[in-house]
Amino acid sequence: MPEMNLNTTYSPGLSPEMKTFYDKTLLKEARPNLVHAQMGQKRNIPKNGGKTIEFRGYTALPKTLIPLEEGVTPNGSSLNVKTITATVEQYGDYVALSDMIMTTAIDNNLVEANELLGAQSGETLDRLTAEVINSGTNAQFANGKLSRSTLATGDVLTVEEIKKAVRTLKRFNVKKIKGDYVGIIHPDVSYDLTSDPAWENVKTYSDPKDFYAGEIGRIHGVRFVETTEALIFYGDIATDVPTLTVAKVEGDKIYVEEAVASAQATALASKTVIAKGKKLTITSATAGEGGEAVLTMSETVPADIVPKTTIYGGTGAADGRPVYSTLIVGANAYGVIDLANGGIQTITKQLGSAGTADPLDQRATTGWKAAHAAVILSQEAMVRIESVSSNDATPPTN
Repeated sequence: MPEMNLNTTYSPGLSPEMKTFYDKTLLKEARPNLVHAQMGQKRNIPKNGGKTIEFRGYTALPKTLIPLEEGVTPNGSSLNVKTITATVEQYGDYVALSDMIMTTAIDNNLVEANELLGAQSGETLDRLTAEVINSGTNAQFANGKLSRSTLATGDVLTVEEIKKAVRTLKRFNVKKIKGDYVGIIHPDVSYDLTSDPAWENVKTYSDPKDFYAGEIGRIHGVRFVETTEALIFYGDIATDVPTLTVAKVEGDKIYVEEAVASAQATALASKTVIAKGKKLTITSATAGEGGEAVLTMSETVPADIVPKTTIYGGTGAADGRPVYSTLIVGANAYGVIDLANGGIQTITKQLGSAGTADPLDQRATTGWKAAHAAVILSQEAMVRIESVSSNDATPPTN
């Protein structure tokens, strides 16, 4: 993965050596978690460029199967530009540290906080990207099944499923990345795939390449990166809940982007749904237009349920088992903001940085913020294989 240059802001009094140290601490923790973004087409965020990021490409020219006539100039073709846009959103968090903790604690709490924040930033940004690219329409269900709800015990990921996905990408003339397609896989699923005798462990490559973060091996022309952020669709959830998108969160209330009719709001009461891998229970719902419809949950909404989070209804297999997503992608399948060029920033403020709000120099803070956007550029350039696993994950709890 390319080196990530973090933009960093510090309050007065922090030495250059300290700045470098804290930069590397956050970077070390964030990088291994940024798995999904690695294969995306990357775009920088220009200063004063607005909140919309644009990805552009050209559609293929048609074949010319009619012979040229002698002395006659053909009509020629025109370039057709395809433009896809995505809205840039900002995410972040921070930790406050008291002067007593910083001066009396045995551990270096500022370093520990940066390590935790680094992991948090990586997991957050990776999950946001995962949820976008897993909404693709090019789905393949293990063992020849026709839908997610018909998957059952034994419908695990096999090399035959990988070969089918590769065939699909080749049919659409999808270009490879560094000579291979790339698979994003959950450890529970790689457990099944790596037992195949054709599996080649990354440590035994005869032609070492630039390794991806999380790369574990390859099979049938696909290099696999492993991450626990690969999406899992859990069963035993309400099957009549539409897919909804979070607009904003206030305490135990979630406002959704979609319009909700009165009858639909009544039906949502007491339903259990999934968001960010967590089970949530709707106690009541209020009808309204997009951005005004409200879901009241049984408890305060978890902090990682943020705007643009997807709320799912019934998504599990026929027997209630979790269903795993394994993405097989080619070049230019999706686009993301380039974190290596201004997408993520760390901010560390020493005691007293708040001025008159901290007159006794009692509080310091350290945190991160990042701009994020992800968008599917080509449905044909990725295949989502859905399967169960012989080593199921434990369903999430509130």
